[in-house]
Amino acid sequence: MKPMGAIPPDFAGSAPLQIAGRAASAWIEQAGDTPLFVYDAGVVRRRIARFRQAVPEGVDLHYAVKANPFAPLVAAIAPWVDGLDIASKGELELVMAIAGKPASAISFAGPGKRDDELDLAIRAGVTVNLESEGEADRALAIGGRLGVTPRLAVRVNPDIELRGSGLRMGGRPSQFGVDAERAAALVTRLVVAGADWRGFHIFAGSQALDAQAIIETQAATLALAARLADEAGAAPPLVNLGGGFGIPYFPADAALDVEAIGAALAGALAERPAILGETRFAIELGRWLVGECGVYLTRVVDRKVSRGETFLVVDGGLHHQLAASGNFGTVVRRNYPVAVASAAPDVPTETVTVVGCLCTPLDLLADKVTLPVAHPGDVIAIFMAGAYAASASPSAFLGHSPARELLVGLDGQS
Repeated sequence: MKPMGAIPPDFAGSAPLQIAGRAASAWIEQAGDTPLFVYDAGVVRRRIARFRQAVPEGVDLHYAVKANPFAPLVAAIAPWVDGLDIASKGELELVMAIAGKPASAISFAGPGKRDDELDLAIRAGVTVNLESEGEADRALAIGGRLGVTPRLAVRVNPDIELRGSGLRMGGRPSQFGVDAERAAALVTRLVVAGADWRGFHIFAGSQALDAQAIIETQAATLALAARLADEAGAAPPLVNLGGGFGIPYFPADAALDVEAIGAALAGALAERPAILGETRFAIELGRWLVGECGVYLTRVVDRKVSRGETFLVVDGGLHHQLAASGNFGTVVRRNYPVAVASAAPDVPTETVTVVGCLCTPLDLLADKVTLPVAHPGDVIAIFMAGAYAASASPSAFLGHSPARELLVGLDGQS
């Protein structure tokens, strides 16, 4: 038997599983079948309220759309946050179609932006986070051709990294951002060229559960932004401090102390250098906002015993929930939280391995976990499925259909 992560508090303790006040089976019936992702908007709303309570005034909250671009979820989140951060033309078209969010509240990051993407963003008035001097040249040229003053920020490849982060994005050579030692010179070029310079985007890492590491990184980021502003001789209108807030997927993971981070940030901002005195700040979050709101529901289609081990074969798999299979940036495979959604209380348990329907041994959703005894027709729930799940998985692999998706818990409606 191998351990698995803890079921998120919003879903723990109910048998059969309840999501937004209704049985998982009811949502499956409404959606039509499994496999199905169910996203509880109430979980997201509570996360945002917690952030607002913990973090000082003057710090905006941006949603990183790449975490989960499901259109109804993005439309629900948009009024609750101050900005939307996107990373492709497709995401740009999605958020531009959502009423109520002006282009000035959208920022576009990511290496390798095509000219047509820059054209669309500049026409719309979206802030482009420049990843290189070459991208800056192209953006200025496109703005000149269109007769539009482009809104441009400089993404900085910092000379720091977020200690303990699951994905480090600073302190090393990178395709992301302009190296810190060259960033001020680029800012000067943008200002001289007449661009609407919007500030800095400084992202050092993601999926960190160590509050002290985030506190230290935010303090270092403020110092870096002030140093670059002094070198450029220009105060940044906005400094995007990045994100990095992690969620507890695995055994022994502990939830992040956001209140400690907010208190430390308040102190750091109170003592910030004068050149940042009128600057606004933003924290860009995706996974921490939506990761725990999602549950992936997949039905058992076969139960088999092979050489003494019991396997539950389900109608879903890694083509929908790649991360849970351990094939999305995980070095050592560990079990996500899993439950038998349809199990009644006090059902006997057993050790089983949950596998998907794909013709590959990589399609492993839970390895030797203890679950209530399940049979064909029962539903398996995989938690932590609200971020980097459906849209980050190879849905076309082997020709299986994509999973259904459903937003629930929004003013009692789905």
